[in-house]
Amino acid sequence: MDKNSAVNILKEAILLERRGKAFYSNAASTTKSEAAREIFTMMSEEEDEHIKYLSNQFAHYVKTDEFLAPEPPKYDDHEAIAMKVLSEDFKKQVDAASYEAAAIAAAMDFELRAVKVYSDRAAASTDPKEKELYRILADWEKGHHELLKRLNDELKEQIWNDSQFWPY
Repeated sequence: MDKNSAVNILKEAILLERRGKAFYSNAASTTKSEAAREIFTMMSEEEDEHIKYLSNQFAHYVKTDEFLAPEPPKYDDHEAIAMKVLSEDFKKQVDAASYEAAAIAAAMDFELRAVKVYSDRAAASTDPKEKELYRILADWEKGHHELLKRLNDELKEQIWNDSQFWPY
């Protein structure tokens, strides 16, 4: 791959993450639900981590024409437990037809787009470090999507139960 293509893809990835951060930050500042605010803030902070991760790669690549050996993200058990508790609070505080629920649905689409961009780049790359970088990022975004999808599915289930929206 030529240097300009790699640099352009890294720039696109950083922009994608910055847009995600802006989206989550805005959702956090707009919501009236404390649980939603905490979830959106955590997601915004995750996007910050992605920006730093990609920015380090970008700076190194521009100087050396090589990708750094990517490190997989470190998972925090406390964060996973906190997210589970927040998810329960979120379901209690948020209506399935609310702004917060709409933001979750929009964020799911956003995360899927990121998964596609990163997966496509990983598949197309011939550089093992670049391939691994984008595979790690795709997996990271898949985790975000799964969390959001679970929240969305639970909200839908809740409203269907509350509305007795079952055909049987």
